Amino acid sequence: MNPSSSPVSAFSSSAGRLVLSLGLAGLIWLLGLAGHFSPAGEWPALFLYVLGSIGLALYIGRRDGLESIWLRGGLHGRSLLWGGLAGLVLFAMDITNTVLYYKNGGAPMVEMELLLVNRSLLWLFPVLILAEEFLWRGMLLSSMIGRGLNPHLAVALTTLMYALNHFAVAPVGMRERALMAMMAMPIGIFGGYLVLKTRNVWGSVLVHMITMASMVLDIFVIPKLIH
Repeated sequence: MNPSSSPVSAFSSSAGRLVLSLGLAGLIWLLGLAGHFSPAGEWPALFLYVLGSIGLALYIGRRDGLESIWLRGGLHGRSLLWGGLAGLVLFAMDITNTVLYYKNGGAPMVEMELLLVNRSLLWLFPVLILAEEFLWRGMLLSSMIGRGLNPHLAVALTTLMYALNHFAVAPVGMRERALMAMMAMPIGIFGGYLVLKTRNVWGSVLVHMITMASMVLDIFVIPKLIH
């Protein structure tokens, strides 16, 4: 069913999407907190994050239309163009920062390397990226804007929540979670404003894909070159 053209019904639809998105995020964080004190660890929270975000986006897309959460429509071509350019800028920034980090004695992300290689999770990165973008830049950002929240505040809040989420779902030590949260901040800011301007999530997905490629280099290639 497509969203109604009535401003009142559109407003209440965005309110419902906001409640569902925040409810999912809260549940993920509670599960992550519980996992911190249980043998299962953060894995249940991570699975809920991925499956819940994609599942909720599909549900809302079917109910209200994919346009309502910016998965379709808007300035799609411009979104991808600027997403590619922004992704390359972030790629260069990330590689530069990582080289400086290791040259100044920074420790490699051993736990992440173990997780991605020995548990073969590297190939699941594209699915994780979709889940993250659908939740933070798709459902949550669009519903905040639909509720009339200040656009800059909406980008700031979704970016902060996205960064903090790494502490809830990443099954690695706190130091590496903090590093990933720092990497997430520019993705959230660049991606958030891009989605805000184009009303289309796919440019932010492209930004995220390109920066994830730089993260793979950060973990597997640059430490060996520096050391």
